[in-house]
Amino acid sequence: MLFAIITTDHPGSLPARLAHRAEHRARIEALAQENRLLTAGPFPAADGSEQFTGSLIVAEFPDLTAAERWAEADPYQREGVYARREIRPYRAVFGATLQPIS
Repeated sequence: MLFAIITTDHPGSLPARLAHRAEHRARIEALAQENRLLTAGPFPAADGSEQFTGSLIVAEFPDLTAAERWAEADPYQREGVYARREIRPYRAVFGATLQPIS
């Protein structure tokens, strides 16, 4: 099942985001290698600055508990980049779709 992991950054968290970016991206790339990733990316600040306001990851997990465990282990979560996180089931209707987990 697909889940949307929607996060909001703490204000001023860009230094922590940059410091842990490689580890964060490696976890997302692993989802892609496992054909479980639909999309992922940050929400840039609307003022055009270099800041980010959060992130969106839509990926396939067996259930909500697995999605929560994956999100909790994310370096951005662990290192205090994220102020808030919401995980919701997601259904892809338009755009790319994934093959079911084997």
